[in-house]
Amino acid sequence: MIDNDWGMATYPLVPGHEIIGTVAAKGSQVTELEIGDRVGYAGINGSCGACGHCVGGAENICLKGWSGTFMAGNHGGFQTFMRQPAKFAYKIPEGLDSVAAAPLLCAGITVYAPLRRLITHPGTKVTVVGIGGLGHLAIQFAAKMGAEVTALSSSANKEAEAKGFGAKNFVITGSDAMKAMTNTQEVIINTVSSANDYAAQMALLRPDGTLCIVGAPVADVKVGVSDLVFAQKKLMGSIVGGRKDTMEMLQFAAQAGIAPKCETMPLSKVNEAIEKVKNNQARYRVVLLTDL
Repeated sequence: MIDNDWGMATYPLVPGHEIIGTVAAKGSQVTELEIGDRVGYAGINGSCGACGHCVGGAENICLKGWSGTFMAGNHGGFQTFMRQPAKFAYKIPEGLDSVAAAPLLCAGITVYAPLRRLITHPGTKVTVVGIGGLGHLAIQFAAKMGAEVTALSSSANKEAEAKGFGAKNFVITGSDAMKAMTNTQEVIINTVSSANDYAAQMALLRPDGTLCIVGAPVADVKVGVSDLVFAQKKLMGSIVGGRKDTMEMLQFAAQAGIAPKCETMPLSKVNEAIEKVKNNQARYRVVLLTDL
């Protein structure tokens, strides 16, 4: 959004959509929150509230479209005080540290929501593509859900960490070991935000397997029609999660001991933090602490 990669940013822009804070003030009609409550905000701060998806707690696919925490003139969490609708505040479970909880509100729910639907039995073979801010959480969630997890990465130096997060196997992209995985995987979750070889990943799936894209690349996705038709493989995408899944995810993370690997920096050094992310030096989330 800062660089307008998706062509929807409006300026001036105050980013920040993985936010933890305490309630400092509330409107007269807010009954579910109290001053001092520790709450979080994710990327969605509004929806129609009336369509079937919203009624079911899936505001992320609202038929009329949802509004963003820092889109269309709204201002996000890179500030000392933030005003947002109470309906989209999430109470943070006691077992979650605030620094660890913040990235769960976007990165965490982005991988949790599809994995919850796609992991259907213990030992489900799941491959996570890209071991970054999303991928390292996908490994943890999939492993805690009982899946057999393979980490697929172009960075050989991430093997020890990937296995520490819960991956049983670590495979380098394009290697002979990757080719040996052909027709073995039931679920592939792709967390990469740049263009990559989706057709090669489809080849790893068993018939009736699913490739789920959550990395939101700018480039088009191309796969072979024969995979979709003759092998009945499925290609899908997923966008964050609604309130129902997000509240469930926070409880699951607290109970299962899932937490992102974070480093902290003061909010006053936000520009340095952003450069660190752009230069691929973040491992795996930089969390800003208010110091202003």
